[in-house]
Amino acid sequence: MRVLFFTGKGGVGKTSVASATGLKAAQKGYRTVVMSLDLAHSLSDAFDVDKHRLDESEDRLCEVRPNLFIQEMDVQKEIRTHWGNIYEYVADLLSTAGLDDVVAEEIALLPGMAEVVGLFYINRYYQRGSYDLVILDCAPTGESLRFLSMPTALEWYMNKVFRAERSVMKVARPLASMLYDVPLPEEDYFEAVEKIYDRLKGVQGLLEDPSSTSARLVTNPEKMVVKESQRAFMYMSLYGVNVDMVVANRVYSDKIQDSYLENWKKTQEEYLRLIEQSFAPVPVRTVELFSDQVVGSDAIQKLGDMIYGDEDPTELFHEGAPLKFKKDGEVSKALLKLPFAEKEEIELSRNEDQLIITIGNFKRYVTLPRSMAHLEPFGAEMQGDTLCVKFGGEDDVQE
Repeated sequence: MRVLFFTGKGGVGKTSVASATGLKAAQKGYRTVVMSLDLAHSLSDAFDVDKHRLDESEDRLCEVRPNLFIQEMDVQKEIRTHWGNIYEYVADLLSTAGLDDVVAEEIALLPGMAEVVGLFYINRYYQRGSYDLVILDCAPTGESLRFLSMPTALEWYMNKVFRAERSVMKVARPLASMLYDVPLPEEDYFEAVEKIYDRLKGVQGLLEDPSSTSARLVTNPEKMVVKESQRAFMYMSLYGVNVDMVVANRVYSDKIQDSYLENWKKTQEEYLRLIEQSFAPVPVRTVELFSDQVVGSDAIQKLGDMIYGDEDPTELFHEGAPLKFKKDGEVSKALLKLPFAEKEEIELSRNEDQLIITIGNFKRYVTLPRSMAHLEPFGAEMQGDTLCVKFGGEDDVQE
């Protein structure tokens, strides 16, 4: 089974690109499902499908074309089903802290819950062999991708903390309840955590295997959108998910001769160059702005043809992690693949949370994780075809 994540800033056309990929794959004979992880679902709108068809299905899943299914999860229902006792405990805790009950229930919907429910479905479909291709239309923010670290973090918690915490609670709960009004997790809370862990078993290996899983970034050639895409790329690199394509969407065609749009076209040209530089060597596909909204099978088909042509959309278009971050003692490192580069050619500079690497006319913009963004680079070396940039303390700048 192949898994494709589509992510990008809200409004860039991510759902349309995910839908077009699903339609192309289904036409090539792959049994495909496109899942929406966004709270504001628009998959059914893209295919112009009556939402009642989804409402009639227990999992809000329906076949829209031969071999092609779409799924718009009922996030509230799914969270209460899979996270019920955890959700209720967090809500009770917030209510005890003085929050209004409705506000407490709203805040108890922790970030990433919907995405982790998506992982449940991926694992289920993988174990049952339900589909050849699963496409995830992710929520519109790079930080939502932090849910990719959930299986690893949960495994560490289960192996190192869970059993001890559960045993301590059995002993401490009766006494603590007599002394404090703060609710403590009951046994059903721990059972819920254990159930989540069991349902996520094996999914981490699937996500980190580039032959099985790839991420595709959808962006527009505009400053704020490209910045968001760079951060999403950084998160993917941190979590070990292979990015095999970037789609630069809604680009003004050269055929458009309108003085009103001249500045826009120049701006897009500038940011298209930045997109190529920021994500190299990951391939970038450029899609021209449509003359109307992308709704219905004909428009989605046209979009898919513009992105993939006659290619198989399930292919692995790029493999390898061009960007990695690691920590060695007190020193943090950014590792960037730069084949054929010589150390003498490389210039480094900083711009807020970005490291800028210049080699002749080539520039690479590397968005740094928050844990490294405040550190200054103090050394760089080539390790084979990989540039290693070292970062020290906030004021620890060395020549």
